[in-house]
Amino acid sequence: MLRFLGPYALAAALLLAPAPASATDPFVDGLEDVPLMEGLESLPDRSVVFDKPNGRIVESYAAGSVRRADVVRFYDGTLPQLGWSGRGPTYRREGEVLRLGFEGQDGALVVRFSLSPR
Repeated sequence: MLRFLGPYALAAALLLAPAPASATDPFVDGLEDVPLMEGLESLPDRSVVFDKPNGRIVESYAAGSVRRADVVRFYDGTLPQLGWSGRGPTYRREGEVLRLGFEGQDGALVVRFSLSPR
């Protein structure tokens, strides 16, 4: 019986193992519950994450050939589905505030994601 179950147990373990993070991870660096808009790429060398007793502090950046209005529209439509309230550039959820900041211009935009306790 054990010989029969061996391959199935191995297959189940491989399927249930977490996938490694990659450069194409669809979430904002440090914010595993905030999706990264298509067209943006994370800038991990600029990310900072602190876990403090009174809450987490995250500053993360992503860049792409996108327009500011499209970024705000994407997060205004997506974040409420994940429990966030507010409208761009400021969103709130469970004692945290997420702010979007922008550097550069449309077509060569850098988006700053800043999360802090309220």
